Amino acid sequence: MNLSIVATLYQSAAYVAEFHERVSAAARSLVGDDYEIILVNDGSPDNSLELAVRLTEQDPHVVVVDLSRNFGHHKAMMTGLAQAKGQRVFLIDSDLEEEPEWLVDFTGQMEREHCDVVYGVQESRKGNWFERWSGQWFYRFFKGLTGLALPENVVTTRLMTRRYVDALLQHQEREVFMAGLWHTTGFAQHPCVIKKHSTSETTYTLRRKMSLLVNSVTSFSNAPLVSIFYVGVSISLFAMVYIAYLVTHWLFLAKPMSGWTSVMASIWLLGGMIISFIGIVGIYLSKIFSETKQRPYTIVRQIYAQRQD
Repeated sequence: MNLSIVATLYQSAAYVAEFHERVSAAARSLVGDDYEIILVNDGSPDNSLELAVRLTEQDPHVVVVDLSRNFGHHKAMMTGLAQAKGQRVFLIDSDLEEEPEWLVDFTGQMEREHCDVVYGVQESRKGNWFERWSGQWFYRFFKGLTGLALPENVVTTRLMTRRYVDALLQHQEREVFMAGLWHTTGFAQHPCVIKKHSTSETTYTLRRKMSLLVNSVTSFSNAPLVSIFYVGVSISLFAMVYIAYLVTHWLFLAKPMSGWTSVMASIWLLGGMIISFIGIVGIYLSKIFSETKQRPYTIVRQIYAQRQD
């Protein structure tokens, strides 16, 4: 198999037919008939699965992987990559915000630059000012805590060689953060500047974005745990200096000190910090708990395809 195209389906019913038509045309222009299109249904609540299964009946190149429920975009992508057999794998979202025709451009760049990955980078991040600002803040915050300088404003679309995909699939995390895994897998990765369209509403709510932030940092850095130690040392040093001040004041000045406000402030400050630190430790313990159980990160209910190889 020369080329595999992998896409996920979630509320994608309005785009499935056009996506299939456009990506098939791009694939045929490059490799003729030697390609496959893998569509992973990530528990979509609409009729995306039904439409995709119809495509398998009409086009032998289409393979539909139906997951048993919604596991999340990143885990669905990893499942699709695991099913891909091509020497090159083109990963893309199916909502047409990312153009299927980029496959041709990415292939040309990969052949010119002899790299293992060509990935899309937006000219400018889409969305309102808050989404753009929060996106920049996320990358800086992530780099500060992990030391990993992730490429900013990357999109899902990327063309990868077989050896890169095989290396990527060696990661066995249950809590998958794709941007981090793409970066840490290494190999020669080159960007391609693209313009992403806005055809649908994002399904990433503020809650999901915050969850992604916590997961990404705790998956790639132990900095929050280390910072607890340093904050504790700093508080201890401050406390010793303050105790020395109080003793000196009592010995030489002999003036009564009210102290109630400072005591209450200290109790609230230290109480809040202790609870926060326990929460940080709890997050890491929960990840250890999740990893040690070794549950599969997705479960495939059924695979629909004409080809059985």
